[in-house]
Amino acid sequence: MNHKIFFLFIFLFACIKISFAQVGEATISGFVYDSSNGEALIGANVYLKETNRGTSTNKSGYFVLPRINPGTYELVISYIGYKTYTQIFTIKDNDNKRIDVSLYPDAIVGQEVVVTADSVGTIDRLFNKQVSKIELTSAQINKVPQVIEADLLRTLQTLPGIVPVSDFSSAIYVRGGTPDQNLFMVDGTDVYNPEHAFGIFSTFNTDAIKKVEVYKGGFSAEYGGRLSSVINITNNDGNRNKFEGKASLSLLSLNTTLQTPLGSFGSLSGSIRRTYIDQTLAKWIDDVPNYYFIDGNVKAFFDLSKTNKMSVSYFGSKDNLNFLVDKNRSESLGFDYIWGNQTGSINWKFILTPKIFGNFWITGSHFFSNFNFDDADFREENVIRDFTLKGAIEYFYSDQLDFKFGFEQKNVSGGLKQFFPGARVDVFKNRKLYSLYFSSTWTPSSLWNIETGIRGDYFISDIDFKNIDPRLTIKYRLSEKSNLKFSTGLFHQYANRIPRMFFISIWTSADEYVQGSSSFHFISGYQRALAEKIELEVEVFYKNYKNIYSYNPTFLADIVPNNYDENNLPVYGNSRGLFNRGDGKSFGVEFLLRKEIGALNGWLAYSYSKTEYIIDAINQTKPFPPRHDRTHAVNAVANIDLNNFGNEVKGRKFTHSDKKWLLGVNFTFYSGQPITLPSSVYLVNQAPDWTGNKNSLAIYPSTINAFRLPFYSRLDFSLIYEINYQSWSLSPYLQVFNLLSRRNVWFIRYKNEIKDGFVRQEIENINMFPLLPSIGVSIKF
Repeated sequence: MNHKIFFLFIFLFACIKISFAQVGEATISGFVYDSSNGEALIGANVYLKETNRGTSTNKSGYFVLPRINPGTYELVISYIGYKTYTQIFTIKDNDNKRIDVSLYPDAIVGQEVVVTADSVGTIDRLFNKQVSKIELTSAQINKVPQVIEADLLRTLQTLPGIVPVSDFSSAIYVRGGTPDQNLFMVDGTDVYNPEHAFGIFSTFNTDAIKKVEVYKGGFSAEYGGRLSSVINITNNDGNRNKFEGKASLSLLSLNTTLQTPLGSFGSLSGSIRRTYIDQTLAKWIDDVPNYYFIDGNVKAFFDLSKTNKMSVSYFGSKDNLNFLVDKNRSESLGFDYIWGNQTGSINWKFILTPKIFGNFWITGSHFFSNFNFDDADFREENVIRDFTLKGAIEYFYSDQLDFKFGFEQKNVSGGLKQFFPGARVDVFKNRKLYSLYFSSTWTPSSLWNIETGIRGDYFISDIDFKNIDPRLTIKYRLSEKSNLKFSTGLFHQYANRIPRMFFISIWTSADEYVQGSSSFHFISGYQRALAEKIELEVEVFYKNYKNIYSYNPTFLADIVPNNYDENNLPVYGNSRGLFNRGDGKSFGVEFLLRKEIGALNGWLAYSYSKTEYIIDAINQTKPFPPRHDRTHAVNAVANIDLNNFGNEVKGRKFTHSDKKWLLGVNFTFYSGQPITLPSSVYLVNQAPDWTGNKNSLAIYPSTINAFRLPFYSRLDFSLIYEINYQSWSLSPYLQVFNLLSRRNVWFIRYKNEIKDGFVRQEIENINMFPLLPSIGVSIKF
């Protein structure tokens, strides 16, 4: 089946090339690069001044302006933070003109905060952007104050519509969806576990990132397999001009990123990061477990020819947790827990004709976890392997019409083994997913842009699932400073995750007991370009869920063994009774006020949302809000260049200094999370021969999640002192998480205590992180 799909696409490409080789109009195409390192620039604005025709570069930095009439034109290429490039040229009939451009950093060369934006205008950039899409660079992520060091997932939590469930988890909940409904990709490869332990770090090293594209909903037919969002991460290809590096040291971790050219035909980049909690805090403080993680990535980029480019990428991570109840006792109770990710991809980009751009990927993803609790005679092994072939073709027929079509063939295998007294679990499954998609973008005039798409899935499991997902996006220029947008679509998902507190979640797939999930998205948006390069985006969304699944904690009452082993112990090998099925809905409105450039930059976000689930066998099938429901959320992120802030306020020219102070502030407010309170307690009388207390109190719950915890608020602060030398820079920094040390409540614990001969119930608030200061230093060379 794989080779048939591949050769079908090759044949189709050849037909397209022959069919349209006769078109008479000229074509302008090329790549846009960063002159300082040779990296392709994603989303650069390209237009012809005389015709007002324009486009933007794709994820490979490639652009096409097809069907140009013969004549003399001025080409204008711009990108935020870079000097605008202009070139006057003459083009003849049937000419295919190739123009590769390198843009130079603007205003303050070598600095991450710049003054001048693109000349095309903020509103044009917003119009070209997809609905519910937000882009972040490594520089923007690194400036947001965090717990210990810059973190991608915690930065995403500052955006409207994206919330966490607690300080102890970096998992994200997007517009009411759960973490397993988010598709994470690194260089085209799926990542199944994007978090390290305890929520302090995510899996991704921000120094290695070139760009992050976040789709909060309504994404195109190119993406599938998840209900809520797509987080597409592209790592640096590597500096093609010179060797460069960065090393950072914090209280808990050390990481290094290196980049170097490979002759004249490519580049190489790599990073490695390791925490050293096991060598410091774990040795000094008994309550800190012996834990560390190590992760790293390597990416090689090869410029094979003017029409062929290839990249090879690898990422790996490993967490190691050794927990002892009493470190001072050699025979103390404890457990070992090891887990990690490995991903790899080969990406071939090619230009079949100036108007046909192709991408092919071979990707692999491997996740594993091993838990060993010898004292309780319990052991667990969990593994996921994903091997994927996929391809995509973009055909730029004209400036009014282009097409994109592609395929994806995914082979996923996974297993879970649990060994415990009295029984064991032994599940191993092989799954296949075949997907085809097609989309077209039609621009009938400069005011309208209409994108239609369709995606077909064929998921092979114990029973097969076949689905067709239509997608539609409409954009309209309301005025010279404002846009209207609308998007809708159907989305399907065939995988679910069993969440476990402090432990790695377990993935399961759709089968004879668990159906595939689906969701409809409806999104309307308004965009406006304000003064001084400030942009405002407002979006209203609604989405429903069909066949979503909640882990059933009483599954042991329903589960039936598949067979018995040689010791006559039951062996469980299916998902029957493991989940409760349900439906749900989410709706809300989001505001994002953003300024990306200048001595003061950042964003202010507000979101109002409601999420309701109806789960079979829970709450008498009445709707209830899930734990991650946040009615109100406010986020304010500000990055200030203290050397030039006064100049910007007074409208003066910026000054360049070898020494500068950078201030970062992050304020977060969430309304309280829903919890279930007890409605009453009752006394349990124990048998006369039982030891210990003869009586105890038991709690009878009230309506599920009918009460809200107090609101959550937090103020974070960072201060960086940047010193630039001739060929290197030094940046010591201070970060303070929860500067005001607010006691944000995580959950409420009820304890039974004996006082004066009576059993009394004590109530205790369990709080999240207190004030956490951190220092570190970064060196660039």
